[in-house]
Amino acid sequence: MGTNKKVTSERISSLASQILNDDNSSKTAKTLAGSALSQTQKGKQTGSQVEDLASKVLQSSKYSDQTKSLAGSVLAQSNKER
Repeated sequence: MGTNKKVTSERISSLASQILNDDNSSKTAKTLAGSALSQTQKGKQTGSQVEDLASKVLQSSKYSDQTKSLAGSVLAQSNKER
C-alpha cells in the first residue's frame, strides 16, 4: 500500500491545538484535531475510521467551518489506495 507524504500545515496545527484546548469543542472536532496533530510529521496518515468521520463532516451542514477545515486536512493525508 502506498503512503501519503503530506503533513499538517502550521495553520491547521494551530487550529487543532485550539480545539483540543477548548472544553466546548465537540468530540468530532477533537477527534479530527487529534488526527491532524498526529500527522505533523512525515510517515503518518489518516486511519480508515477517521477518514469515514471526516467524509461525513464534509457532507453535513451541521459542522462549523473550523471542523470542516480539519476534516479536509485529514482527508488530504489519507491513504489514496483505500
